[in-house]
Amino acid sequence: MEPFLSALTGPYGAPSVLESAFADAVEGADQGDEMSARLLDAAYEQFRRMGVKRSTMTDVARLAGVSRITVYRRFATKDELVEQVVRREFRRYFGRFIVDIQAAETVADRVVLGFVSSLRAIRRNSLIGGLMAAEPDAVVPSMTGDGGRTLAVVQQFVASRLRQEQGAGTIAADVQVDLVAEMMVRVSASFLVFPSHVIDFDDDEQMRAVARRFLVPMLSGGGG
Repeated sequence: MEPFLSALTGPYGAPSVLESAFADAVEGADQGDEMSARLLDAAYEQFRRMGVKRSTMTDVARLAGVSRITVYRRFATKDELVEQVVRREFRRYFGRFIVDIQAAETVADRVVLGFVSSLRAIRRNSLIGGLMAAEPDAVVPSMTGDGGRTLAVVQQFVASRLRQEQGAGTIAADVQVDLVAEMMVRVSASFLVFPSHVIDFDDDEQMRAVARRFLVPMLSGGGG
């Protein structure tokens, strides 16, 4: 299994990196010691420049200005290092997402902002977006070939936000939040995985229009 793929899905039965990142963001988990942060910064930069496949622990050590032994003391394997780098990026993504949607005035605005900012954050992330472009054979299977586990984590995240909206009375009580979250996540994932010849993913205004036309109506209830 490629390092990026194993980093996202994790060992069978164990929490995936997305699950762990989501929990970290919600709980405000400790970011670790200074040396670990330094090594993660170096690994991020190395993977961003060269990709995961072509990078070694020696490369990371050299970029961080430390010995290879120092890297192995913090991260026993390359897979573990990759996992922690990816986990930190998604932790930042979830944390940023939570902050961003709080600025929106209505639930419709929050759905639109969440949709657009999520795609922008992932596609424009130097590491995640760069790997999706440069190493799609390593990244795309992690989103589509893990038995739906990755999508399920994001679906649960979106559903949790929708339940908060429902509890606050901003969306109808009869909205099936799990189903709506499932549809929203699958639409978003399709934009990440498959290119479009109709919609410009880099046009935020166009993406906002798509969200308002197709995602916001899911919140209206009436058996939705």
